[in-house]
Amino acid sequence: MTEEQWKKLLAVINGEGINPLPVGFIIDCPWLPSWAGMSILDYFSSEQVWFEANLKAVQHFPDVLFLPGFWSEFGMCTEPSAFGAKCRWFKKEMPFAGKILTDISAVHSLDKPNPETDGLPPFVLNRLKRYQGQIENAGHAIKFAVSRGPLNIASFLMGSTEFLMAIRTNPEETQKLLETVTDFIIDWVELQVKTFPSIDGILVLDDIVGFLGDDDFKKTALPYLTRIFQSLDVAVRLFHNDAPGLICAPYLTQISVNLFNFSHEHTLAEMKQLTNNNVALLGNIPPRDVLAAGTAEEVQKSVKDALDSVTDNSRIIMSCGGGMPPDVPTENIEAFISAVGKYT
Repeated sequence: MTEEQWKKLLAVINGEGINPLPVGFIIDCPWLPSWAGMSILDYFSSEQVWFEANLKAVQHFPDVLFLPGFWSEFGMCTEPSAFGAKCRWFKKEMPFAGKILTDISAVHSLDKPNPETDGLPPFVLNRLKRYQGQIENAGHAIKFAVSRGPLNIASFLMGSTEFLMAIRTNPEETQKLLETVTDFIIDWVELQVKTFPSIDGILVLDDIVGFLGDDDFKKTALPYLTRIFQSLDVAVRLFHNDAPGLICAPYLTQISVNLFNFSHEHTLAEMKQLTNNNVALLGNIPPRDVLAAGTAEEVQKSVKDALDSVTDNSRIIMSCGGGMPPDVPTENIEAFISAVGKYT
């Protein structure tokens, strides 16, 4: 992210009026490799290919806020690998981390990993260190510490169904698992900040939060997300949950989230109301059915409809309801940018 883009991001979070509204997208392996003309496996296994793909995106769309920017990642495998998850890699599909806990009682013997030495996190950091100079020569800076969230990681370690059932059947063991995972996440994001002093933001991604009711959220997610977001003294605290977000939205300020990327099933107006307009919103058109599969005209209409749902354009970065999905064509992104400029 460039310094100008960072200032614009902070201005939106602070509620300053910006016209036209900024456009931003969370981009990573589901979209970027294919769009840049390479395989997913090449994207993960070659530092140069990874860098070139990210550079191509920021140069082709210089006015778009790509979040977190030059994301050094290995899909959903990064954090689970540190706990010992077996990672499966495919040439044209997303990698997958296999579960390691077949019985919830095993959480008592689960050790907290060291992000400096265990699994893929050391490779994430080393890739960024090796390319930091080239990123900065391109006018960008490493601004975000990034991690999957505690429930997301726990669901990979146990299996999603098994984890969600354990919340009710084995609450003590579930809390123990989440405490261990949360301690690791805090170590992980703090290590990123220590390694790159330019970091002034955190991005946490956790869709499992969207599958909880209010009581389960307050017991199982709220304390751990709060610990993570409040562990760093940073200006931007971005939370991604593109599963249903009505449960978590009223608690975002308490957690210290100030930028929220949420499901396209909720309108900007609805989220403004639930957050009392205290949280900047990153959204919100359907990512798969419109941004990826729709025509340019349908993209523009969807952008207009999203903007028409609000009378107050403050604290909005126009995006899709979630990360950039696979197969979004260049012309649809250009249509999106054009529509935002036309209707704001």
